Amino acid sequence: MAARGAWCVPCLASQETLQEMCRKEKLICKCIGITKRNLNRYEVEYLCDYKIKKGKEYFLVKWKGWPESCNTWEPKDNLKCSAILKQFHTDLYKYLSRVQFNNRGVVKDSIKFLDPTVSDYIVKKAKQRIALRRWEEELKRKKNHNGMIYVENIVDLEGPPVDFYYINDYKASPGVITLGEAIVGCECTDCFTGKCCPTEAGVEFAYNEQKQLKIPPGRPIYECNSRCKCGPDCPNRVVQKGPPYSLCIFRTHNGRGWGVQTLQKIKKNSFVMEYVGEVITSEEAERRGQQYDSRGITYLFDLDYESDEFTVDAARYGNISHFVNHSCDPNLQVFNVFIDNLDVRLPRIALFSTRHIRAGEELTFDYQMKGYGDLSSDSIDMSPARKRARTACKCGAATCRGFLN
Repeated sequence: MAARGAWCVPCLASQETLQEMCRKEKLICKCIGITKRNLNRYEVEYLCDYKIKKGKEYFLVKWKGWPESCNTWEPKDNLKCSAILKQFHTDLYKYLSRVQFNNRGVVKDSIKFLDPTVSDYIVKKAKQRIALRRWEEELKRKKNHNGMIYVENIVDLEGPPVDFYYINDYKASPGVITLGEAIVGCECTDCFTGKCCPTEAGVEFAYNEQKQLKIPPGRPIYECNSRCKCGPDCPNRVVQKGPPYSLCIFRTHNGRGWGVQTLQKIKKNSFVMEYVGEVITSEEAERRGQQYDSRGITYLFDLDYESDEFTVDAARYGNISHFVNHSCDPNLQVFNVFIDNLDVRLPRIALFSTRHIRAGEELTFDYQMKGYGDLSSDSIDMSPARKRARTACKCGAATCRGFLN
């Protein structure tokens, strides 16, 4: 424990790395789980290599909490980790099926030892799996909503994104104020029949009894705020409760990078997630847009319900919407939402389902969508930050426009 007034900085090493250091130096550290009792405990973390020697199968074992220099060859009979053995063989034959076929197109099974390129792949895949699991745990810790987040990559060796930070709400850049405070709230006991916040704002009540949208695209949503008398179960509190569905960040098969799929059925006109990120000025968006154009990425979303002063940049700071891909025929639609902050320059961006979405289906939205007005392609007014370079679209929709912007 640090002394009062002492400086503390977060450790950049993982707990597993610290455990490896302790075991290597024979040190006890209870705060990271190394005690006298388990200092010399050996648990299989993953398998690195394979060979047959004198008719007996051996595996090179990476021991959990021990440095790689302590890896040892163990006979298969000594390994009681059936799941890890199964995973090793799955990775092995998945790799071999791509590069080593006999004349009949079947993987050869007379393997005496592995080529270094094969064992290198298996180790990289094991390390990737561990890294993605840690990232998944981090996302679950940081989210503040009920829906769960999972991560999966069965396509390539790509690991967690570098320089991306999960946030739940807008992150204000210098000079931008995103935290508004409601001045008044409704006095309703029943927000369906009372003089509720939408009525005061001069707009239609957005939801039905099942908390599904009943307004067309282009209309703003005014939810009840922190000063309203209605409770947390009010039917006019939907977006503010966060994503309700379990979602999976997955690696796409067709070169579109990461994507997001739902693990649950989603009914039409249901709230799915918000698009959050760093709120920047349009001038800063122009500068960053030049950098993003050269890299072929698109994370800038204009907040221009009535003006064109601010932009949301989800490149470094964002939530699960950071990974949602574009489609020219999307299943999500953008709506502008106002809750506590009623500044029309700073709406919250909510994504609602346009149709029934099956479990396992990828979630997409149109990167040219806006939360207001006519949404036809002829009416889109892209910000200057996205007018220069054109990025090819890979959505595969029958109505694909050919470009993201």
